[in-house]
Amino acid sequence: MAVGIFDSGLGGLTVLDACTRRLPDVPFVYLGDNAHAPYGVRAADDIYDLTKAGVQRLFDAGCDLVILACNTASAAALRRMQEGWLAPDRRVLGVFVPLIEALTERQWGDNSPPRAVGVEHVALFATPATVASRAFQRELAFRAIGVDVEAQACGGVVDAIEEGDMILAEALVRSHVEALKRKMPHPQAAILGCTHYPLMQEIFQQALGGDVSVYSQANLVAESLADYLERRPQMRGPGQVAMFLTTGDPARVSTHATQFLRRRIDFHAA
Repeated sequence: MAVGIFDSGLGGLTVLDACTRRLPDVPFVYLGDNAHAPYGVRAADDIYDLTKAGVQRLFDAGCDLVILACNTASAAALRRMQEGWLAPDRRVLGVFVPLIEALTERQWGDNSPPRAVGVEHVALFATPATVASRAFQRELAFRAIGVDVEAQACGGVVDAIEEGDMILAEALVRSHVEALKRKMPHPQAAILGCTHYPLMQEIFQQALGGDVSVYSQANLVAESLADYLERRPQMRGPGQVAMFLTTGDPARVSTHATQFLRRRIDFHAA
């Protein structure tokens, strides 16, 4: 029974890959809004409208549960969708929750007062829109105290990845890490707050140094989804066919996706 995964482009494939390994019997419907990527430089209302349209397409494909594998969409659109748009029998989940659970070592349902956690200095690498929303800092503040978060808006990285220019992407990552270090010389942990960034995780780690714990979202989201479906099996939608959809050029997107995941991926027009 199908589960949807939505992203502004190709970055969500990192989440999809982890989810299919963790839940091999679940058919996933992936939708990349490649025609409008990147979201990270768009206005909040624009991100909301595009995200809502993408999620509705996944509902139409037989998914009652959709994962927003896009940090920008999670930051700018998720709460608004949950409060004013979703039907009671539909669910949309973001990617911040599993990440903050891992960082604070406490479950999302734990509503006890914020407390000190194991890290005090955290670097957040994200798109300009995610950084501007301060959604990560807001959610973290509900659960932890004494954590200094320094955010670095990583302009250009998503564009380079979407274009398949990994040399440029690497150069940009190293530049953004250096900019972050000028503000926070010794981070203890680093959050890759965009699902495109795990494709560059090794470069982030090299630039940050081996003593920095780098948190990537894909495996955390997969484990969280497995737990969610075990507790709420009714949220598996009626769809039974796995598929890859894009608002962009299917041939072009398929070629780039195949390069990223190192296995053949065939996208179809959404």
